[in-house]
Amino acid sequence: MVNTGDTAWILTSASLVLLMTPGLALFYGGMVRVKSVLNMMMMSFGALGLISVLWVVYGYSLAFGDDIGGGLLGSPTQYFGLRGLMEDTTSAEGGLPAMAFVGFQAVFAIITVALISGAVAERMKFGGWMVFAGVWATLVYFPVAHWVFDFSVGDHVGGWIANDLAAIDFAGGTAVHINAGAAALALAMVMGVRRGFGAEVMRPHNLPLTMLGAGLLWFGWFGFNAGSAVAANNTAAVAWMNTLVATAAASLAWLATEKLMGGYATSLGAASGVVSGLVAITPACSSVSPMGAIAVGGVAGVLCSLAIGLKFRLGYDDSLDVVAVHLVGGLWGTIAVGFLATAAAPAGIDGLLYGGGMDQLWRQVVGASAVLAFSFVMTYVIARVLDSTIGLRVSEEHEDAGVDVAVHAEQSYDLGAIS
Repeated sequence: MVNTGDTAWILTSASLVLLMTPGLALFYGGMVRVKSVLNMMMMSFGALGLISVLWVVYGYSLAFGDDIGGGLLGSPTQYFGLRGLMEDTTSAEGGLPAMAFVGFQAVFAIITVALISGAVAERMKFGGWMVFAGVWATLVYFPVAHWVFDFSVGDHVGGWIANDLAAIDFAGGTAVHINAGAAALALAMVMGVRRGFGAEVMRPHNLPLTMLGAGLLWFGWFGFNAGSAVAANNTAAVAWMNTLVATAAASLAWLATEKLMGGYATSLGAASGVVSGLVAITPACSSVSPMGAIAVGGVAGVLCSLAIGLKFRLGYDDSLDVVAVHLVGGLWGTIAVGFLATAAAPAGIDGLLYGGGMDQLWRQVVGASAVLAFSFVMTYVIARVLDSTIGLRVSEEHEDAGVDVAVHAEQSYDLGAIS
């Protein structure tokens, strides 16, 4: 029998997570200059279209098919085209239709790819981005999703991080945020800096759009985290509450940090703090208490705010701070499980500060490090190959004029048409 309550919750959660990608488009779109808004938003919408198709054709099979060796990759042919899944209610736990789980995981793949785009804002060809997105999803995201999200059940053998290492990543601190953040760093290094980087002030053109996007991300993230319980149960409720309070604490901490460091508490800081808290609590929301969630979010707000300056000191142009927010926030949230997990939470594990010793901490560190290294190296190689073949960067003339007109033949605000 299909569990209709759980099915309704997982489909609702999938819809919430789907909304995160348009929310990300607004968040990123408001942060770039006016001449590149549409291109920035199109990178998110392009990922939404492309990854949806790839997920159905072979992505789900690579991620959740039976393991074909060492916990590294699922069988690419087992669920090719989602064959055999339309009437299957046994592939997921609790009477959940298999297709509901397929859809829920699809939107995770979409948002992960879209996150990377913020690192190369205002200078990447749209066609180059689409090719990169497809190759990266195939060679990096789908395998890592198998490592982290595919649990062994019955005769089914899943990924090595979920089963052999037993690191806790409830909703994607490694598979989504560390993965996307490391990829963003590698891609930004290959692409090089924007013209005028470090010499010109490149202010966000529309902060209300960014704040709206942050609000939609926060809203959708309840599906991201609470939906990862894959049931309408106590675990989902705890994850929901921890997501709320960690995010709030991170936003406050980011505002306090920038007030102390620069004298102002900004709207961009509030929005960025929201996202940093969401990122950090993602892997930990089933394993910490609400007070622990406040600690996770508060530390994330400070760390991610301070990490913004790394790109200026180290010379890489991560345009919209994907590295500072997603890589740093994802690392902290994943490793924080090893310190702050409590057996009173649904995951039932004690971290170092709750008397659990180093056991869970080393597992978290190994899982985070493995995903970071794999994603960075693979992305760097992919980007180098594509840049030397099809070329990834627009010309200097098009970058100066703005990618919107040069690539899409459109402008975001046609003010001349106003009479």
